[in-house]
Amino acid sequence: MKYASEEKEGPAVEQTEGPAPSAPEKTERRGAAPHPAAPHDEQQGTRNRVARSILDHGPSTAAELALRLELTQAAVRRHLDALAAEGVVEPREKRVYGNRGRGRPARAFALTDCGRDAFDQAYDQLASDALRWIAQSAGGGEKGEAAVAAFARARLAAQAVGYREAVEAAEPEARTEALARALTADGYAATARSAPNPQLGEQLCQHHCPVAHVAEQYPQLCEAETEVFSRLLGTHVQRLATIAHGDGVCTTFIPKAGAGKAAHSTARTSKTTTASASTAGRNPA
Repeated sequence: MKYASEEKEGPAVEQTEGPAPSAPEKTERRGAAPHPAAPHDEQQGTRNRVARSILDHGPSTAAELALRLELTQAAVRRHLDALAAEGVVEPREKRVYGNRGRGRPARAFALTDCGRDAFDQAYDQLASDALRWIAQSAGGGEKGEAAVAAFARARLAAQAVGYREAVEAAEPEARTEALARALTADGYAATARSAPNPQLGEQLCQHHCPVAHVAEQYPQLCEAETEVFSRLLGTHVQRLATIAHGDGVCTTFIPKAGAGKAAHSTARTSKTTTASASTAGRNPA
């Protein structure tokens, strides 16, 4: 990952956690011509370098980070305070091996789970590899696809336990909204809104999909989710668009009770409209 240059600071202040560079921190590497940078971008770049250093070297004190990054301890502490306020790092008492000297123990800063998530992770690749292994272990082909579908249904069934509680606690006309709130709590950024013809039904829209990249390869995940929505809401639902297929939003049509064939016709029309409108946002083939 490429970071912005370090921010410029004044001379080092009195140290309490160990030695720091005697010279002011540098804005550029030696021999490199200086170039302008916006103050906010420069600070964010330095903040990223601080967090990356903790990721690479483990829990670190401000003094250790200052030496490692050629910054003053005052600058490092300011960035650590900002990162702690954002929930990216958290202070801990530094572990000491052997006899500990006098004085207050130095605080080390470690990345939180949120902080680690800000860096590249291989979760998508791990999930894809696991599903591929399931398919191959089942014999591949149709048997493999069926095995992945069984896994997807089992996963969604467990996930839907909390959704069911939220839906059943709501009034019938508010159940789609209750499901949207439950999905949002799981990171799907979901909303409920009226269909183009409000008399016929509603649309459940998921503006984010945590498993979109995996679902591109294994549509069984989307199919299992649609089945769960149908069971939770007690009606047949129709998936109109998915992020995994390149659409901007995962959209599910939910007909009102008694809407019948008219609702199904509206859903098909809406599906065509939604797909056309989202073509500009499709992923390249």
